Amino acid sequence: MRLLLAEDEQALSKALVTILERNNYSVDAVYDGQAALEYLQVDNYDGVILDIMMPKVDGINVLKTIRKQGNCVPVLLLTAKSEIDDKVSGLDAGANDYLTKPFHPRELLARIRAMTRNASVQPDAKLMFGNVTLDQATFELSTPAGSFRLANKEFQMMELLMSNKQNVISAERFMGKIWGYDSDSEINVVWVYISYLRKKLASLHANIQIKAIRNVGYLLEEVH
Repeated sequence: MRLLLAEDEQALSKALVTILERNNYSVDAVYDGQAALEYLQVDNYDGVILDIMMPKVDGINVLKTIRKQGNCVPVLLLTAKSEIDDKVSGLDAGANDYLTKPFHPRELLARIRAMTRNASVQPDAKLMFGNVTLDQATFELSTPAGSFRLANKEFQMMELLMSNKQNVISAERFMGKIWGYDSDSEINVVWVYISYLRKKLASLHANIQIKAIRNVGYLLEEVH
């Protein structure tokens, strides 16, 4: 899952990036509102964390701008202010949630999970192909033979595959969607996670498999 973090306090930004990456998020960090708008115009994110008080363009105006453009990405506002008017202004501008500094990292993570889950997944949302079901709310991959709860990146890869049944997905697309184009990870990490998923599918006696097409990418196909 990819997040954009817009926070002008660089020490805090660095600490938040470390926390988020340890919890399997890919994060792009910017330090002013203008940069946040530029990133949001050229890339897709699963969620945005916006500080209200930022140089060039403040968080509220960033939020108002992207909402006017029709961008419905979930947004969590960070603010050092606790006045009710700031919270109301943020929510009225289209924020999904807000968090007042200082905050505990566990609360930040819980609020990110809640806003991204509520924005994109219905409680009973499930993807199905062959005898395999992927529960988007619980990250559970299952067949009649059993189930596994997938790790974050495993889930995102399987979700991408099952949302594009029988369509080829390149390794570069996996990298961009899940790790981010600025990631330090090598592209062979895609193969590593494909291997993890293949083992789980085999263990569950799935009647679908992940097929590799040389120099092109990967796709799901039924096994007859």
